[in-house]
Amino acid sequence: MSPFFSKPAPPEIPAPADALGGREAPIRVAGTHAVLGTPTAPPWDTMHTVIFGLGCFWGAERVFWTLPGVHSTQVGYSAGFTPNPTYQEVCSGRTGHNEVVRIVFDPAMISFTSLLRTFWESHNPTQGMRQGNDRGTQYRSGIYCTDDVQQQQAETSLATYQASLSAAGLGTITTEVLAATAFYYAEEYHQQYLHKNPGGYCGLGGTGIACPTGA
Repeated sequence: MSPFFSKPAPPEIPAPADALGGREAPIRVAGTHAVLGTPTAPPWDTMHTVIFGLGCFWGAERVFWTLPGVHSTQVGYSAGFTPNPTYQEVCSGRTGHNEVVRIVFDPAMISFTSLLRTFWESHNPTQGMRQGNDRGTQYRSGIYCTDDVQQQQAETSLATYQASLSAAGLGTITTEVLAATAFYYAEEYHQQYLHKNPGGYCGLGGTGIACPTGA
């Protein structure tokens, strides 16, 4: 688990009625990406977006900002119930949120299927409510789609990658594939964390099984 909050989180996502109340004011972050020099807030004109959850968002963000065609990335919280949650609240397991990275990309330079391939190969999507030593509902695997085409391609890629994992003797994918809901920025110190702290924690690790081309 990331070093800022060590209390184990409950293993199940809370019901909406049981989630923390949150707040109206959003968390403020820098307007410019520390690595790419691009805006961290919309509008992004012709760019597309997708939200991924694949464990601790520090390492996840770094994986994607290195890809040609990725215009901007931001880490935050999504797929839960609490408006504008804090990191401590998310780590309590009482918001329903996942730690995620929002990816802003140019579809003329990088395809959504290429992003999916990076997503699958960068973590172990069979572990349920954890990723490696990071345990809790906020570390679940998730693809949060911003349109119907993304949803269909994500579901197809899941089935294709499952076949590869099964052939290698690995387990069942637990990744949730859902329509994207509200994205809430994580605190500024989380944004591009591993650029600002090159020796910082990164628990990201894949299965070693390649995602088939065209998945």
